[in-house]
Amino acid sequence: MSRQTSLVIPTYFTLICILSIAMGADDNSTDSRQIRLDCGASSTTGTDNDGRTWYTDTDSQFAPSLQGSAIGLDPSITTSKIPYKTARIFTSNYAYSFPVSPGRMFVRLYFHPSTYGDYAPSNACFGVTASRLILLDNFNPSQTAFEANVASFFHEYSINVTSGSGYLQLAFSPCTRHNGSYAFVNGIEIVPTPDLLTASIPTLANGGNPDPFPIDPATGFQTMYRLNVGGQDISPQDDIDFYRSWDDDSPYSYSDDHGVTFTKDGNVTITYTHSVPTYTAPVDLYASARSMGQNAHHNLNYNLTWVLPINAGFYYLLRFHFCEIQYPITKVNQRTFFIYINNQTAQQQMDVIVWSGGIGRTTYTDYAIITTGSGQMNLWVALHPDLSSRPEYYDALLNGIEVFKIQNYRDNSLTVLLSPPPPSPDMQLNRMPGGTRNSMGDAPAAIGGAIGGFAILLLTSFGIHIICRWKNRVPKDYGKTSNKHLTPLGEWNNLPSNNMCHHFTFQEIQVATSNFDETFLLGKGGFGNVYYGKIDGGVKVAIKRGNPLSQQGLHEFRTEIETLSMLRHRHLVSLVGYCKDNNEMILVYDFMAHGTLREHLYNTKNPPLPWKQRLEICIGAARGLHYLHTGAKQTIIHRDVKTANILLDDKLVAKVSDFGLSKVDLDIDDTHVSTAVKGTFGYLDPEYFRRKQLTQKSDVYSFGVVLFEVLCARPAVNTYLPEDQVSLRDWALSCQKKGALSEIIDPHLLGKITPECFSKFTETAENCVADSSMDRPMMGDVLSNLEVALQLQENSRYNSSRAEVTRSLAQVDSANPLTDSTMCVSGQEVVFSGISHTEGR
Repeated sequence: MSRQTSLVIPTYFTLICILSIAMGADDNSTDSRQIRLDCGASSTTGTDNDGRTWYTDTDSQFAPSLQGSAIGLDPSITTSKIPYKTARIFTSNYAYSFPVSPGRMFVRLYFHPSTYGDYAPSNACFGVTASRLILLDNFNPSQTAFEANVASFFHEYSINVTSGSGYLQLAFSPCTRHNGSYAFVNGIEIVPTPDLLTASIPTLANGGNPDPFPIDPATGFQTMYRLNVGGQDISPQDDIDFYRSWDDDSPYSYSDDHGVTFTKDGNVTITYTHSVPTYTAPVDLYASARSMGQNAHHNLNYNLTWVLPINAGFYYLLRFHFCEIQYPITKVNQRTFFIYINNQTAQQQMDVIVWSGGIGRTTYTDYAIITTGSGQMNLWVALHPDLSSRPEYYDALLNGIEVFKIQNYRDNSLTVLLSPPPPSPDMQLNRMPGGTRNSMGDAPAAIGGAIGGFAILLLTSFGIHIICRWKNRVPKDYGKTSNKHLTPLGEWNNLPSNNMCHHFTFQEIQVATSNFDETFLLGKGGFGNVYYGKIDGGVKVAIKRGNPLSQQGLHEFRTEIETLSMLRHRHLVSLVGYCKDNNEMILVYDFMAHGTLREHLYNTKNPPLPWKQRLEICIGAARGLHYLHTGAKQTIIHRDVKTANILLDDKLVAKVSDFGLSKVDLDIDDTHVSTAVKGTFGYLDPEYFRRKQLTQKSDVYSFGVVLFEVLCARPAVNTYLPEDQVSLRDWALSCQKKGALSEIIDPHLLGKITPECFSKFTETAENCVADSSMDRPMMGDVLSNLEVALQLQENSRYNSSRAEVTRSLAQVDSANPLTDSTMCVSGQEVVFSGISHTEGR
């Protein structure tokens, strides 16, 4: 399997339209600007099964100086569908020229691979370009059809013809490296649509920055999927605006539990809103849905999941369609849920009623993802109930989903410029079923094998190109907006390399880890595997190698380097260096012998930590966070404080780690950073989530959850517990209010915490997780309170020990009043001298 990775970029916007509004629909609607060519047909016109009229490609206005052969199917292979009955064969380069008005349009290419006269299917190898946009390269339709197990298929593209040209040229070019190669096409369809794409779409690019995701007006798209979730196929004739095909989602529904499907209540009317015009999707799409079902406890233990094969190495745009269509879901906060894309949170508290405005009203939301690598990969989409708002029903809902591939700007391509795999020697067309498929559905798997994907280097260049294009369009006064707080990404080659942060070669990393020997594996995380290694003749290090399948990518890698390279503190993990050779993303840290704090609290074989040690670890972590907030040259907000990101060295000294989501506030006088919500569920500041304004108090809130986690030795969220205990923070506050917090602490701590220390510690934790940031202390105050708690624990223990020693001494003195006494109490040597005699003093 080729190496890939993907990074989700949630956009949180309502894109007015990608593949835009209807301009009429054929003779029946009608719009004469729609063009449908039945290539190779001898008759002037014909009608397909969906009622569309097709014309022969011999019309001189579309095919000037027409070349190539018009050949029908072999008589032994029967099909009744236009435009698959005939084909136009090209043995040399040829371009159709379509007179069109400037603007966006669908272009569909229809293929039925077969034996056409003396032309064998295995020799069909060609490329297709639309003006300067490469749609296909080294393309073999037989291979695609064979791997998808279909007889016929089509590819759909959205192309923008710029003003001034007046023509759309579709050029077919046989492969030059393949002897006897030829190109063919069975049908060409062009459907005009106005261009409603904006120059830049507001998104959260590369893991958290609220930068616009730029869509150039000339951008090309390929439709990969249109799924009618919870319903049956919607045929093109039932989508008269654009004749789009919507497939049943069932083949892509993953896991043992596919949820339940349902249709709208009879007294519910589907209403299109101002932001969702009727052409967005057919009404039938919104009239059915798939949800998780009515068993709340069961729903908390699984995700409603779809798996969609795609080509690695491209940007993709995902559109989710929603509509509440059954009673009793009519009010806000009855059903809220997460949207995950490739295991990364794209949306929290998705409440369809909030987004749409009521039952029966349509809405949609779009997200962009980045994928790197090559070959085929799976795009995972999942929904799960969101407990943070305590909805009435623990459920999730989806009506439809669309997936579009976005062209690579570097080479103006929607495909990979690679040599094609050879057709299977035993490929026989009579092995294929008689049906046809569009370019969605099963076809992406075949396309992945036939076309492949981009290399990581191309994607990196593409990402930098997009960022640079956007920056060139930013107005001079852009810094006056809330985005002034964001640290610029800069250029990839400008990563720091100095005495504090060394740039390692990949060969050095291989030597340090014995070529990533599995015996050196320390653990696995969201970014990738972590290996034990030695550098510079024996210095122990932890080497984190980015997993191409991880959802964390270039932005997290860069942020970690840029943040840690300028920081050195006893309670922050030290970044020794990095490696970016061979398209790798590798980080080298000081070795932390005792792993994460979480590994010492629960679900572990490690012995339980004593209370004093837990306190000291909390104090160390607080010192590290306090330094980030106030001690560095710039205020740094960690944004992902949790027990898994607090590491322990060989002496159990706490080190705050993982700065991939951190934010640098360039204006220390400002009180917040306006940014997208990032973090870990259970630790996330609710005020930050609601207002999208990140402050130092957001880290304080997360740290308060850590304090309760240390005290109770249980996860921040546990969906297997009763509802009132799922959230540790909520449960702890509830117990604190009842005066019963001492009943839920780690059993290993019973009788080990003094009342004074317990009171101070729990008061500090409670203040940290206050709903309002105004009611939370600063991290410096948290640190002081924890130090006081430790002192109270020490003082109480010392007073208790002294009283115990005094009692013991009294007993000894009563037996032998003239003897000096030395006793060891709690590991400390305490010397008491009898004062009846002074000899020997």
